[in-house]
Amino acid sequence: METATGIEPGQDGDLLLEHQLCFALTVAARSVVGAYKPVLERLNLTHPQYLVMLCLWEASPRTVRNISDALAQEPATISPLLRRLEAAGLITRRRADGNERALAVELTPEGAALRQEALKVPGTMMERLGLTRAEVTELHTSMMGLIAATSGQETSPEPAVE
Repeated sequence: METATGIEPGQDGDLLLEHQLCFALTVAARSVVGAYKPVLERLNLTHPQYLVMLCLWEASPRTVRNISDALAQEPATISPLLRRLEAAGLITRRRADGNERALAVELTPEGAALRQEALKVPGTMMERLGLTRAEVTELHTSMMGLIAATSGQETSPEPAVE
């Protein structure tokens, strides 16, 4: 397969920008997050805030450490997001019961109610990206495999379909 540069994959062609997995992933991630922006603006959320809210819609209250672990982010990265979500009236932060050092984050009634509006986001995004649910599932499985491979976790093979 010849590329735009006329160099085939393999040896010297392996160093072409267009063949770099890291480049494709970086541009794809930036493009997908950008596509979320107008959809999330309707919820008055940024993409990082949306990820925090997804965690809290799964379980609330959660500690800051639990949220940061779920999002594979440092607590110091999560804290400014939490301050803005609290200022917007979507969450509360308080000391966790039984652990004075841990901070518990909990949805307010407004934050819990926002989940209903957010239910439209996945379908809207599939439509915007021109993807079916099956394609999203396949992409997600591939990305989770890459995450596991780069974090040293074992991945289990998909079961064979008969």
